Amino acid sequence: MEAIRTRTELLLLLIVACVQGAFVEPLQPNTDLLSFTDTPTRLPCQYQVAQGQSVVQVTWNKELPDGSEDPVIMAHFTEGNREFGRYSGRVKFESFTPITENSALLIPATQESDEGIYRCHITTYPNGNFERRIKLTVWTLPISSLDPVNLVEGQPYGVVASCRAVGRPIPWLSWDTDLPGRSQNRTNEGGAVSSHYSLHPLRSMNGKKLDCLVWHPALQEPRRISNNLVVQYPPDPIISSPTAHWYVGLKEAELVCESRGYPKPQDVTWTWRGGLLPEGVSVAGEKLFFRRALQVNDSGTYECMVRNAVGSGKTEYALIISENSQKNQELPALGDNLLLIIIGATAGTVVLVLIIVVLIVRRHHQSKTKKLKMELQETKDEMNSLSRQASFRRLNSSSSVSRMQPDDYALLRVDSRTKYSQMSLEHGNYKGSQSTLGGRWGPPGEVMRDEYGRPVVWSDDRESLRAAESNREEEEQRRKMVESYVKSSNMSLDSGLPSSLIPLKAQQDDSNRHKEPDLGHLQEGDSPPGYHSVMGQHQHSKQRRREKINCFVSCTSNKFSIAYLHV
Repeated sequence: MEAIRTRTELLLLLIVACVQGAFVEPLQPNTDLLSFTDTPTRLPCQYQVAQGQSVVQVTWNKELPDGSEDPVIMAHFTEGNREFGRYSGRVKFESFTPITENSALLIPATQESDEGIYRCHITTYPNGNFERRIKLTVWTLPISSLDPVNLVEGQPYGVVASCRAVGRPIPWLSWDTDLPGRSQNRTNEGGAVSSHYSLHPLRSMNGKKLDCLVWHPALQEPRRISNNLVVQYPPDPIISSPTAHWYVGLKEAELVCESRGYPKPQDVTWTWRGGLLPEGVSVAGEKLFFRRALQVNDSGTYECMVRNAVGSGKTEYALIISENSQKNQELPALGDNLLLIIIGATAGTVVLVLIIVVLIVRRHHQSKTKKLKMELQETKDEMNSLSRQASFRRLNSSSSVSRMQPDDYALLRVDSRTKYSQMSLEHGNYKGSQSTLGGRWGPPGEVMRDEYGRPVVWSDDRESLRAAESNREEEEQRRKMVESYVKSSNMSLDSGLPSSLIPLKAQQDDSNRHKEPDLGHLQEGDSPPGYHSVMGQHQHSKQRRREKINCFVSCTSNKFSIAYLHV
C-alpha cells in the first residue's frame, strides 16, 4: 500500500511539474536521513521544471551551529561545478548534468563530521528559488574486542576477561555465562565503553562459556564475542585398566594413566616397586603394555608421575595377579548368584502368601466385627424397649402404693410391734428379767396380758433383748426407706419430674404432711389419730385392709397360744 501511495504521489507531482514545476525528491520539505561512517551517503534532490522555465543554478549548503551556512558544492549552467573548502574532493553530484537532471549529492566515505543539516537550493528562471532541507545523522557501528586472561588455579580474586567496544551512539556491553562472578562497566570519552568480569578461578571453571554481548541501535540483535574461560591447574592422575581380573597367563594386559591436568601433560613416567619396569613391559604415552603373558612375579605397585607447565602429580596402582583364571572363578560366583536368586524368590513367595493371609484374616475379622455390632445394636434396642415397659409398670405400681399408704403403714406398725416381741414364755421364777411390754413377772398361775388382750411375751436374757432392739431398729429403718420411696414416687407423678429433680424442701413438706401417727400408745378399743378421716377417703378399701389386720392378729394369737402350751 505504501508503494502504491508513493507512485501515486510521484505521478501527481509529474503532472503538476509539467504545469508549474516541483520537486520530485524529496517530496517533503524536511527529511531525516541516517547513514553510517565509512559508507557512501546520498542526499536526494531533484527538481522538475515547467514549460517555459529553466534551472539556472544548484547549490548545496550545510548549516553551522551558529545558524550560518557553509557552502558545499555548486553547479552553474554556464560556469559548471565547483566544490568548496574542506568538502573539496569528498563530495560530488550524483549526475554529470545536475542542472537539467538529478541534483542529488553524494558523500563516498561518510564521516562523523558530515552529520548535520543540508539544504538543496534550486534557482530557476523566471519563477525564482526553491529549496529542500535534509537532516543527516551519522552512526558508527561498534568496534568490539575481548581480551582473555590466562589463569592458574589458586590465584586470588581478579579480572578474568575484558570486553571493549567503540561506536556512535555509545554501545553497551553484557556477559553471557553461568560462572559465579561480577562485571564492571566503564565509559570513556569518544564513545568507547569497556566491561571487566572478575571471579576466583577454579579448575572446574576451565572451558566454561564467558561470552561478551555488544548492544547497539544499529544492530538488529546483540553482537556475540565467543570466549571460553581458561584455567590452568596441575595434573591429578589416576590409573585404570580395562581388565578387571588379573591372573597368570593373561595376555595383552595394560594400564592407563589419566593425567587430568591443564594444559595436557606431555611427560609421563612409569615405575615398578620404586624402580625399573619388569622385562616384557613397555610404555607408550599414558599406557603401559605387557607384551607377554602375565606372571606371578609381575605383581606389585606401579607408579605413574605426570608433569605439565603448572605442576606435577603422581598416583599408584597395586597389581595382584592370581594363579586361577577368571573362568574358574566365574563358576562358583554363578552358583552363588543362583543360590541368591532362589533364596530371594522363596522369600518373595513367602511374603506374598503372608500378605494374602493377613488380608483374608483381616477381612474375616471385619465381617465378624460388623455382625457383632449389628447384634449388639439389636440387643440395645430390646433392652431399651424392656426398660421403657418396666418404667411404665413402676409408675403404675407407685400410683397404687400411694393410694393405700395410710392403712398399710398402720398394718406395718402393728406387724412390727407384734413380730419383734420376744417369744419366750419361760417360768416366772427367773428373776431379774424385764418384760418388753408389761413390766415384771406376775404371780404364779396368772398369765399377764397386754393392752390388746394377748399373753405377755418375756425376754429370755439380755442378749435376746439386744437382738430384739437391733431388729426393731432395722425394721424402722426399712420402714422409713419405704416411706421415702413412696413419697418420692408420688411427688414425681404429681409434678411430672423424676424424683431426683424434686426440690428438697418440697420433699420435707410432704414428709411432714404425710407423717403416720405413732400406734405404740394405743389401748385396746382405741383408734389411731386420723383413722376415721382416712377411712372416709378410702371407703372402697377399708373392709379389705381390716380383714388383713384381723387375719394377722388371729395368726399371731395362734402363735402365742402354741408357744404358751409348749411352755
